Amino acid sequence: MTSAMLLLSSCGVYTKYKKADEVPQNLYGEEKTAEVSQWDATHAEADTLGLMDWRQLFTDPALQALIEKGLQQNTDYLTAQLRVKEAQAALLSAKLAYLPSLALAPQGTVSSFDHMKATQTYQLPVVASWEFDLFGRLRNAKRQSQAVLAQTKDYQQATRAAIIGGIANTYYTLLMLDEQLDITRQNSEAWKETVRSARALMAAGRYNEAGVAQMEAASYQVEAAVLDLEDKVNQVENSLALLLAETPRHYSRGKLADQQMPQNFNIGVPVALLAARPDVRAAERNLEAAFYSTNAARSSFYPQITLSGSAGWTNSGGSMIINPGKFVAAAVGSLTQPLFAQGKLIAQYKVAKAKQEEARLAFEQTLLNAGVEVNEALTAWQSSQEKAELLKNQVAAQQKALQSTTLLMEHGTATYLEVLSARQNYLSARLSETANTLAQLQSLISLYQAVGGGAE
Repeated sequence: MTSAMLLLSSCGVYTKYKKADEVPQNLYGEEKTAEVSQWDATHAEADTLGLMDWRQLFTDPALQALIEKGLQQNTDYLTAQLRVKEAQAALLSAKLAYLPSLALAPQGTVSSFDHMKATQTYQLPVVASWEFDLFGRLRNAKRQSQAVLAQTKDYQQATRAAIIGGIANTYYTLLMLDEQLDITRQNSEAWKETVRSARALMAAGRYNEAGVAQMEAASYQVEAAVLDLEDKVNQVENSLALLLAETPRHYSRGKLADQQMPQNFNIGVPVALLAARPDVRAAERNLEAAFYSTNAARSSFYPQITLSGSAGWTNSGGSMIINPGKFVAAAVGSLTQPLFAQGKLIAQYKVAKAKQEEARLAFEQTLLNAGVEVNEALTAWQSSQEKAELLKNQVAAQQKALQSTTLLMEHGTATYLEVLSARQNYLSARLSETANTLAQLQSLISLYQAVGGGAE
């Protein structure tokens, strides 16, 4: 028996999957890898972003309430939870396959020969059957089911992270639009005041009608922009309603300027990243399941040993009629060895091997995708951080230029075109600053998801 087990193990029937431990070098990119190492050393005591709970990252009470609601109502997440339950049931079935199957098979016959009196016989057996898993068919099926269950849990975690990130992105987009809408309304009122001042100067003979008309046109354009922003707010609120599986409605929310972002965190090194990312884990689980599927296909070439038996009561003992019923038992052992299956077993094995290779390639590509996503998210985060101070200074400079140009126009030394240009530049600078604040938040969300999306 020992030699047979060694032979089967060498053939791969009992081989266990070995977890992948090779990580591509410079997974984040050469420059980013150096920056990450320095970042980790600087913030060695800080929390790892990929393992941070989403409540630590998103501290706005209104946003937290929306995320909680999304995790309770989102149909994609509910579907992912049902898939986990399906996989758990499949694993339970694979485990119970080791136990014998039992069935009650009562039988009754009525027979008569040459018009003689009818003879009635019955049997009340309990039939049992048990497969002796010498060649690993059941074991590989169980391990495959375990891998599929782990994969569905990883999929659930990935769906959860995507929902949290989607709700946060949509929420912050609403805050950005609210801020831009407020800025644009303020700008609209300022333009109306500028038009009134220009009309007063024209009435005093110090300004011309062409300049006033140009300013009125600019004022109308800003009013139209207010309507466009209001429409965008409505569209984004509808998108948020879809994420929450609700009908369209208005959502109470905070202010963009009040949002707090963590300052001390590290994103982890590539090995830790692989342990945190659910998509990487799911890809490897898929490879593991394909590995055991290949083992199962290989085991189908070996005999299938089945022990079966029955026990019960009957009133028929061969040619004799026995009343009352007597206990009867039987046991049978069978061995089924495939000889010729029209090439089906070979084809199934080749298909399983090909799928295993596909899973391996998909896993390797998932690793590369992970590195690219971290690289892009980290670059976007660092760029938006650096741009924040520059845009703040730009807004201050444009505001000062607008104030000076407006005073010069009132004293007749500047034209309406200069005021128009200064006000447009100031508006553009404020909107850019607001957009960059959103970019900071979104890049942090992307980085959060790229390094794992938080522990559940």
